[in-house]
Amino acid sequence: MILAPAALPLEVRPLIKLGIKLAFPYGGRVIGFLRMVGLVNAAVWFGAAVFYLFGAGPLTHSTAMQGLLGPRNFPYFSQAIEQLLTARYFHLHIICGLIALAHLTAEWLYLGKYPRRFWLGLTLGLAVWGLVNDYSVQPRLKTFNERQHTAAKSELRDAARRSFIIWNTVTQSFNYLMAVGLAVYFWRQANPPDPARFVPTAKFRG
Repeated sequence: MILAPAALPLEVRPLIKLGIKLAFPYGGRVIGFLRMVGLVNAAVWFGAAVFYLFGAGPLTHSTAMQGLLGPRNFPYFSQAIEQLLTARYFHLHIICGLIALAHLTAEWLYLGKYPRRFWLGLTLGLAVWGLVNDYSVQPRLKTFNERQHTAAKSELRDAARRSFIIWNTVTQSFNYLMAVGLAVYFWRQANPPDPARFVPTAKFRG
């Protein structure tokens, strides 16, 4: 059974009023700060994905890159450059995902708003995809890229090339889905579903 605020020790009572305007007159500024952090993080997260998927990524396979590297170095080095860019992007992706999860937690603790399952699942899914891509998928693609160009036997090179194409195609498909999810997440941060609500004291009565 949860005790009423009056029954709690004096040093504990202020904690349950974290999101109550009467307890904290600066609450409006904190709410504004939380919204700003969420919106800026979503903008960086979504913008980085758009730049990576439609700008930096395709550039590594372009004729301009082929002309720069020459026929002897293309496509091995172009794919290696793409993997370096991908690694840097997903490092940023993971950071933005952690900030998004921390933002959801702050909203829950300060405003008493437990996130809806859809938004919680979307945020977790986006963050987890970044971890999976960075620590599992990219090392495999790097290995396949090296094997398809350096393996001694043609059978090994062909097998590595097929594996690279399959893994890269599946990964890119998930990346485009990720971009759609980030667009939805950005829209949600730019358009909150309802005004920030404060925790009523009645919620703490048993």
